[in-house]
Amino acid sequence: MSKKLLSWLKTWEAILVVLFVVEILGFGKLNPAFLNVENLFFSTSNFAYILLAALPMTLVIITGGIDISIASIMGLTSIVIGVLWQSGTNVFVAAGIAMLVGILAGTINGLLVANTDIQPLVITLGTLFLFGGIATGVAGSTGAAGYEGISGLPASFAAIAGGSIGIIPYPLLIVLAFAVLLFVVLHQTRFGRSLYLIGVNVKAARYTGIDVKRTLIIAYAISGFGSALAGALLTSYATSARSDLGNNALLPALTAVVLGGASILGGSGTIIGTLLAGFLLGFLKLGLMALGVTNDLTQVVIGTVLVVVVALKILTSRFNQYRMDRRALKQQEGSRKEVILSA
Repeated sequence: MSKKLLSWLKTWEAILVVLFVVEILGFGKLNPAFLNVENLFFSTSNFAYILLAALPMTLVIITGGIDISIASIMGLTSIVIGVLWQSGTNVFVAAGIAMLVGILAGTINGLLVANTDIQPLVITLGTLFLFGGIATGVAGSTGAAGYEGISGLPASFAAIAGGSIGIIPYPLLIVLAFAVLLFVVLHQTRFGRSLYLIGVNVKAARYTGIDVKRTLIIAYAISGFGSALAGALLTSYATSARSDLGNNALLPALTAVVLGGASILGGSGTIIGTLLAGFLLGFLKLGLMALGVTNDLTQVVIGTVLVVVVALKILTSRFNQYRMDRRALKQQEGSRKEVILSA
């Protein structure tokens, strides 16, 4: 067994793979129909939008920030698509414009975070209500504020969420392609390395010549684009545009990022970890619902997972720091003994 493989087996990603396999086999034992390969692939369409929002949020959390406005950006994107299509714009052109709206929303978050001393949590909480209010206002002005929103979207647009290549649905392909792109950006570019350094020590990042403000703005803009992409996919999946689409996306998306190994304090996190955690949570929800667990109770389970993971990470960090301090103290005592003996 190679050293690289042994090293990987000790990583958090490897643990997530094991947990995922155990989860699938466990639900399969309780409900054999759950193990149908085709069903497993197509069921990813139910939570693909969560992954599209969670993957770019990883970049933001690595910097030590957070973006809780993703849900309202998804709703804003959805209603923009519906309103533009209703006014006669080609639905795919409308979706492209909605992507730009999402990037603009993310850029606003980035500008506020980069140019003020206000915590990202507070800023994105404010923009959560701002973007949500704009979406609701736009929907209300067009008479689409109800539960049905703007329905009757073209079949060609609905095919994005409902189509497939063989047994692999389009939403899964979109998620995997987005994950590969973000993996390259985060792990193979100077921009990605800058995100980690900002998360570890923002002052050190400035001293090394990193344009911290520009990097943060780009990170939040990417998060906005991911949320817009998720909103467009969810609109296609629901075959209607609504301002409240994505309201339940924040908790599972944030949980996927943290469960995937990202530290809420910044400086750590991987795209692969977030992707694996997203699949783990997505199939957990589907498995529980297949067993008759209500959606509300499923949300409680996901919230509990988030709290437990954060608590374990904090405890693990403090334990590791304690071990490092003990080791440094022992080395210091050993050095003192050597000096005394040599004297």
